[in-house]
Amino acid sequence: MKAYLTRRYWFSASHRLHSDEMSAEENQAVYGKCNNPHGHGHNYALEITVAGQVDPKTGMVCNLVDLDAFVNENILERFDRQNLNTLPPFQGVVPTTENLCVEVYGILQKDFHHAEVEKIRVEETMLNSFEYAGGREVRY
Repeated sequence: MKAYLTRRYWFSASHRLHSDEMSAEENQAVYGKCNNPHGHGHNYALEITVAGQVDPKTGMVCNLVDLDAFVNENILERFDRQNLNTLPPFQGVVPTTENLCVEVYGILQKDFHHAEVEKIRVEETMLNSFEYAGGREVRY
């Protein structure tokens, strides 16, 4: 029996949406106010969904202590209160929230071995949220 666990975390970060592949005019047309040279910040809500068999001994898909420790050490400490543009994963990559989802998914996929990473969802504002499931179709 496959079951799912979704855990929610919060962090704050800033970014400037700007592509070196485009002119200043193109960047302004594509990103609008998000192309502000001084950047802007968000209070992100991060949802991580993992899946797996329910352990008959514990009754859990994954121990929350393990997930929380991993996320705190490998994701929140890395991104919280940071300018995403200055971080290595975003050198040469526009730090959109779509790309942030892909990066967080990759970190979990590579090093979190307590459950299968199903999907990542990042809420950027009350109106915008983004999901990534490693190229798999997200089913609702």
